[in-house]
Amino acid sequence: MSGQNIMALLIIALFMLIPLAMGAIAGRKSIPTTEDYFVQGRGMGSVAVFFTVAATWWSAFAFMGSNSWFFLEGPLYWTAIAWNIFFGVLYFVIGKKVWYFGKLNNLITPKDFFLLHYGSESLGNIVAVICLVFTLPYLQIQLSGGAYLIEVASNGVIPFWLAALLFYLVIIIYVWSGGLRAVAWTDIFYGVLLFFGMVFAGLYIVNIDEVGGVKSMFDFIQEGTPEKVIIGDNWMSWLSMFIITPVGSFMGPQLWTRMYAVKSHKLFNLMPFLLGFAAIAYVGSMLVGNSANILCPDIENTDAILPTILYEYAPFVLAAFIIACGAAAAMSTANSQIHAMSAGYTVDFHKRYINKNLSERQLVWVGRWTILILSAAAYVMCLTIPGALVTIGLVALAGTAQIIVPTLGALFWRRSTTAGAISGLIVGVGSLCLFTFHVITPPWVFSMSGGGNLLSLILNIIVFVIVSLVTKPRSAEVLDKVQAQFDDYYDGKNFD
Repeated sequence: MSGQNIMALLIIALFMLIPLAMGAIAGRKSIPTTEDYFVQGRGMGSVAVFFTVAATWWSAFAFMGSNSWFFLEGPLYWTAIAWNIFFGVLYFVIGKKVWYFGKLNNLITPKDFFLLHYGSESLGNIVAVICLVFTLPYLQIQLSGGAYLIEVASNGVIPFWLAALLFYLVIIIYVWSGGLRAVAWTDIFYGVLLFFGMVFAGLYIVNIDEVGGVKSMFDFIQEGTPEKVIIGDNWMSWLSMFIITPVGSFMGPQLWTRMYAVKSHKLFNLMPFLLGFAAIAYVGSMLVGNSANILCPDIENTDAILPTILYEYAPFVLAAFIIACGAAAAMSTANSQIHAMSAGYTVDFHKRYINKNLSERQLVWVGRWTILILSAAAYVMCLTIPGALVTIGLVALAGTAQIIVPTLGALFWRRSTTAGAISGLIVGVGSLCLFTFHVITPPWVFSMSGGGNLLSLILNIIVFVIVSLVTKPRSAEVLDKVQAQFDDYYDGKNFD
């Protein structure tokens, strides 16, 4: 084995061992209760909140897929700046309210929220199933992206199947040990690596002699492929990505646990600014994707742009380190998704329908075994189901985005009904599936990339409003309880 390969393996080993050590320490601080294991006892502080939200929000979709889209679609992916700010606004406007209701009512999962606001077990189960079904393929792309990067970083010494297995085992071990606390602590480590990797990779690559700097890069594109410096007719794709990406991620179960886990309402106030500022990292992705027009214009696997360029033009050790930073993006999202799906199954289904008499310690063990099973399913999927990272990611996010409709109804419209929420979700998710598998073609205005995702959400809204207006309102008991807590929220009560 060459010295380069040994150095690459050492970098990967370091990348794997640090999270394991952090997870072990977090495990020692854990209490064997579902509240501690799944929402960190609702005591997550400011630094952990920002990094775990940002690192969970950004993924292999952001680190690798963004390079591909800047290369293929030019400025279309600048939507990322807008959707990062929008995501922060959602976290502030909706997240703070979700946190407040979670704090007062000991909520742990999205289903708990809908049981409180609608009083419907059926609606809660539909939401729980949507969270599980659409989060699993998004978990798949994290494992696939992370495994690919580890394979490349090792110079092929670690094959894809083994890289995915190692990736999966490391996550299981530290999440198994420390729950959300371990996830949040490791996300600080991952978040720093992710931001550094995206920015530094772009700055390094654009200054390679063959590229010659930012001006030279854009001059080359303007002369050869000028369509890559304008948005053109892709306005529907832009609109769809701007809405679906932040909403779908925000409604994912991994973000619900982070809303519940926050220690203080004050931590929500700066999130729009902080997440918007952090989006500067996409400058790095823009530089990488556009430089690829010069360095590897004929590349077939566009998700592989970054490692392809780095191993061709950068010192091997530097390339391996930056690629490991990319694997951090995948792992920081995968750990959160596995943990949140485990919470969903344990609290929403096992505790309610299989064994209501389990102790808190036993429920934590159910959660741990669920982590093992769901991770195994995602591992099999990443080995058997191919697909571009961004394509799979957008469909998965479009599924969880459907949950925003009954959420807004619960928080801002007293006339919203259980029948409206259920009908809207069925129509929205059903139409999304029909559009995705091309059973039905969306109307021409929605026929552009991502248009079907947006149309399915619009159909959900329309059905939700119409059915709510013609069906029985929520019970007075539910509305009165929720309204009393809303009144306290606007009066600033129970915040501390």
